[in-house]
Amino acid sequence: MIRGDETERRAFWTLRNDEAWQFMFEKILPYPVEECGEPLVSLPEAAAAAGVRVTFATRPHVDGLERLFFLRQGQIRAFLAAAAAFNARGWAIRVEDGFRTREIQKRLGRTPMIFDAILARVIWELDGTIPTADFMFRRCSGLVATIPKFATHMSGSAIDMSVVHLDDPEREVDRGAPYVELSELTPMDSRFISEAAQRHRHEITRLMDDHGFVAYPFEFWHYSSGDAYDQVLRRTGRPAIYGPVDLDPATLQVTPIEAAADRRLNSEAEIRAELEQAIARLRLV
Repeated sequence: MIRGDETERRAFWTLRNDEAWQFMFEKILPYPVEECGEPLVSLPEAAAAAGVRVTFATRPHVDGLERLFFLRQGQIRAFLAAAAAFNARGWAIRVEDGFRTREIQKRLGRTPMIFDAILARVIWELDGTIPTADFMFRRCSGLVATIPKFATHMSGSAIDMSVVHLDDPEREVDRGAPYVELSELTPMDSRFISEAAQRHRHEITRLMDDHGFVAYPFEFWHYSSGDAYDQVLRRTGRPAIYGPVDLDPATLQVTPIEAAADRRLNSEAEIRAELEQAIARLRLV
């Protein structure tokens, strides 16, 4: 049985994940998007040209796919200014992830490293009960976007980031856990991390906010601008200018995803099959 502060942790996990579900389906799904059509721009190239210290994750993406470190053209100046502000603080942004294609986002939602971690936490949440496929879809929706319109990485408007010390790029600034953490430590306002980690999260968010990037409340590493998250969280009332797009890798031009923007990337049958495989992988039966 879960006791003491673990009961509090479980309640917090449940509350924040329910809020993430509501955020996605009640706020983001119906939010208007007037896609501006800006192309994507390479962050490594932009940072090198500007002489700003930014580092980038070197490990392959899900299933060995290439990581695509791109943002929209209209975000580049603000990103570089933010990166320079981190440098002045003695830190450097490490971009963990940028633009995601449909295929990357679809596979990410079912990769064993991610899916099994969420499943283990959900079973903990349910006090040992194995969830249904529908419940797993709910929990995954706030942690690994399950529909293109939820996925600001698919809009080319978001980055996942860590922060490292400028004089020791292998040493991360403590945020309570490394990227990717999938637990009650994941929400930005988690009270289960140290005071120092909380201060770092607040300072990092302030630096990003100073340059127009809003923090996603349910993950401490995700920042974006110009998309539906940005407009909803800032309560601007303005349509988003960045929505989910497909990328032409040769030209970095984008094409809006329209007809399929609100459809599941993984069907209920696919999630059910992944759940059965995860149960076997985790030896739960």
